[in-house]
Order: sequence, then C-alpha cells, then structure tokens
Amino acid sequence: MPGLDLGGLLAAANQAAEQLAAAQESLLSARVQGSAGGGVVRVVVNGHLHLLEVAIGPEAVDPDDPSMIGDLVVAAFADAQQQVAELQRQQDPMSGLGGLGDLGGLLGGG
Repeated sequence: MPGLDLGGLLAAANQAAEQLAAAQESLLSARVQGSAGGGVVRVVVNGHLHLLEVAIGPEAVDPDDPSMIGDLVVAAFADAQQQVAELQRQQDPMSGLGGLGDLGGLLGGG
C-alpha cells in the first residue's frame, strides 16, 4: 500500500489557499445592491457587507410614520446580505468538494 503523498497534499492545500485568497479579493471588490419598498430605498454593500451607499427616494418619507425609513433601510440591507451570501456560495472554492479536486491519489489509492 503506497504512503501518503505529502507533496500532492501540500500542492492541493496551496492551490486551495490561493483560490480562497482570490475569492476573498473578489468579494471585497464586489458591489451588491439591496432594495426595499419597491426600490424606494436602495443600499450598496461590498462582499464583506461594508455599507458603501444608501439612497432614499422622497416617496419613502412619510411625516406620519418617520420610523418607516429605518425599517426600509434595514430591509434593503437584509436584501443585500442575502445576495452577498449567494455570491459567497458561488465563489467559495471549498463549496462541496469542488475545490479539493481528486483526493484519491493523495491517500495512495488510484
């Protein structure tokens, strides 16, 4: 029975680390928009959920219910969070086993 292929394991680990670093960099530069109230309130975040922009349309301002603006901003941010989570899933090199490649040869099988 052949031994563990440490060189292959190290190469796979290095490749996974490079893919993860590239995915993190891509997320940092991503701009994702969330909206609420039919687009009356929009927020833009990056892939690390840093808030970059907030846009509030005049129709969002209700003098009889000023707290509605806050609710709409929170809802728009939640929308952006969901979109970033999906983007992270798509860019995750380790999602499933796809980022690991064929492990059969690493453990001497194959």
